[in-house]
Amino acid sequence: MKKNTIKLTRKIQVVIDLPTPQERKEAIGKLYQWQNRCFRAANLIASHLYVQEMIKEFFYLSEGVRVKLADEKKDEQGILNRSRMNTTYRVVVDRFKGQVPTDILSSLNQNLVNSFHRYKDEYWRGERSVHNFRRGMAFPFSMDAFKRFAYDPEKKAFCFQLFQLPFKTYLGRDFTDKRQLLHRAAKGELKLCTSHIQLKDGKTFWLAVFELEKERHALQPGIVAEASLSLEHPVVVKVGKHRLNIGTKEEFLHRRLAIQSARKRAQVGATYARSGKGRQRKLKAVEKFKETEKNYIRSRLHLYSRHLIDFCIQHQAGTLLLINQEDKIGIAKEEEFVLRNWSYFELMTKIKYKANKAGIEVISG
Repeated sequence: MKKNTIKLTRKIQVVIDLPTPQERKEAIGKLYQWQNRCFRAANLIASHLYVQEMIKEFFYLSEGVRVKLADEKKDEQGILNRSRMNTTYRVVVDRFKGQVPTDILSSLNQNLVNSFHRYKDEYWRGERSVHNFRRGMAFPFSMDAFKRFAYDPEKKAFCFQLFQLPFKTYLGRDFTDKRQLLHRAAKGELKLCTSHIQLKDGKTFWLAVFELEKERHALQPGIVAEASLSLEHPVVVKVGKHRLNIGTKEEFLHRRLAIQSARKRAQVGATYARSGKGRQRKLKAVEKFKETEKNYIRSRLHLYSRHLIDFCIQHQAGTLLLINQEDKIGIAKEEEFVLRNWSYFELMTKIKYKANKAGIEVISG
């Protein structure tokens, strides 16, 4: 049975709401400690899960060795002294107890176990390597640790407590749906799920996960929209006799190539740029153009995918067929210019996400 809900993740900047700089410094230090312990715990969990799954492949073990991954109390052939889920949890809790809240370790373990089982067939075939986690990873927490979430009119911000640390949101001049989603969550209209805290570039972000119902439209599964990602137009879609070309090659590439040219000029000029903080100071302009290009691509692809889904809704198409994608991807791989500038995979990801949100079934052909 299909779920009628969808989970949305929004990146929201938060600040620690404590009165003195010393208190804020101590709280930030605590967050960085939790992040470090989660990074180490995540790699431990991933390693143990992989060994457990692959132990049957250790053909060099003697025949008398049992390899069934089950609790020996429940199955006499089992080799574990506890449930399989609890094995990795106990490994990290025994090692990091007192250094990080157990709620974070429990949420981390649950997420990694679910993710591992999703890809375990690919691990077994050797098509995927074990995930390697980095020091700057975001760490999860459950809603049990999330308290007193409400809008404070005096501070003009949404406030909450996480493990007794007070936070408030900083939305700035936000033109997205973050503020609306937060208001609905504060009123109890939306459900908040296990979320993450991310520390990046000296800022703290709350990766909030909202669960809400899918959009309801008068769609008919029998009406099929055929879409293709072409070289002349980013998206071409057809429903019956109705056809729409979304974007053009010149319109998409002109601005992107202009940004790339500016970035190359900045790279050449970086040699003569005034130093002061070494490499970071010299490459400041280069990094700025790099971020500008990313933002431009993200903006255009969001616009193209939005137009596509709106066209499907307008014509009540309940099924979206992405045709001839393998051929297009093959062409992109052969032509370096196309592969580097066209962003096929990111556009397909955004199309599938928006289609799922609108209740449209996507079939790749």
